[in-house]
Amino acid sequence: MKTLSTHVLDAMTGTPAVGVGVTVTDTSGGTVAVACTDDDGRVTSLATDLTVGVYRLRFDTGGYFAATDVTAFYPEVVIAFEITDTVEHYHVPLLLSPFAYSTYRGS
Repeated sequence: MKTLSTHVLDAMTGTPAVGVGVTVTDTSGGTVAVACTDDDGRVTSLATDLTVGVYRLRFDTGGYFAATDVTAFYPEVVIAFEITDTVEHYHVPLLLSPFAYSTYRGS
């Protein structure tokens, strides 16, 4: 079964980004899952049993930075990725700061 998780780290503070809203959408734009990062900046089981296709993770970075009273440039981060394997786990981390972000295929 394919599963999806994420981890958001705040590069400005060097700590997990707690309470970041995360939405998963499928190729048609339909909502697959909605969650918030936990005290470790993680959502360990964001979605399960995903089919092959292109998905998007939308992170509410504007809400996160507003809650911490930080002015930021990106109100959201959207990461598109493709699921191609029927049994792999997919982990998509986000390293976040008010004026930059990066991501990679995690394990």
